Amino acid sequence: MNGTTAEDKVARNDTGVPDYRPTAYMERTRAWYLALGYGNPYQWAHYDDVPFTPLRKPVSDCTVGLITTAAPFRADKGDQGPGAPYNAEAKFYSVYSGDTAADHDLRIAHVAIDRKHTRMADSNTWFPLPMLRRFAREGRIGKLAARFHGAPTNRSQRHTLDVDCPELIARCREDGVDAVILVANCPVCHQTLSLAARALEAAGIATVLMACAKDIPEHCGVPRLLFSDFPLGNAAGKPHDSESQRQTLELALRVLESAPCARTTVQSPQRWSASHDWKLDYSNPERVSAEELARRREEFDRGKTQAQELRAAT
Repeated sequence: MNGTTAEDKVARNDTGVPDYRPTAYMERTRAWYLALGYGNPYQWAHYDDVPFTPLRKPVSDCTVGLITTAAPFRADKGDQGPGAPYNAEAKFYSVYSGDTAADHDLRIAHVAIDRKHTRMADSNTWFPLPMLRRFAREGRIGKLAARFHGAPTNRSQRHTLDVDCPELIARCREDGVDAVILVANCPVCHQTLSLAARALEAAGIATVLMACAKDIPEHCGVPRLLFSDFPLGNAAGKPHDSESQRQTLELALRVLESAPCARTTVQSPQRWSASHDWKLDYSNPERVSAEELARRREEFDRGKTQAQELRAAT
């Protein structure tokens, strides 16, 4: 294929045919921040040993919990709507809980999802609470836990392990859950929930992580992973497609039921689109002008400073 960039060669094979490999988010993120001028690349969590808790009874008899990294919408915190840019004000910094019997407006404008190829217009793609309620009514799961929980996305692995994971375990135990579904959004969300899944399994609670990044959870080491090869922000299915969302959740439950051991990964058979070119755009410095890179650097610095101030005030 004539005129391909180095990044294109990563995403395409030697014949120029689109490559069906999952996006290498750790490599892409490293290249992106180096292009923005940041050194000292982030060290992603990695473990050789992975805890695993077998499901002790059928899912149809289980109390199932839900953990998300999505943030409750707050009207006074700036743009959080479809296609909104990164918004540090919309982040949350401690574990929160919500009533699963009620509807909730949760947004993901605070995370580094794929803003070019997904619009963040259907929360069912990142927060499958309505579908879980449907599955409970139909008897596919025994019952839905009384609460869902929000896990803050921290780059600090130590804070996640020492503060957030114990709190998530305590709340899940209070809810009497047998199993937990975790739904990841941005790259660091995938790491946060990978760490949470590991902690829950070590505490005797079975988990399955729904994800659109494959490399980060597998590098960290998770018990069960359902990988959907979609743009980030769509781990629970395609937007405005209830059948895709139903199939995705059903497959996650099957992984929960049937995984024979830790590090079980199952890939959804669903495809985002006929073309795989969307994989070339995410955090790809070779597809962004120098002027745009400078603008993104300023935007990131501003958001980072704002987040630090908000965290310090929490």
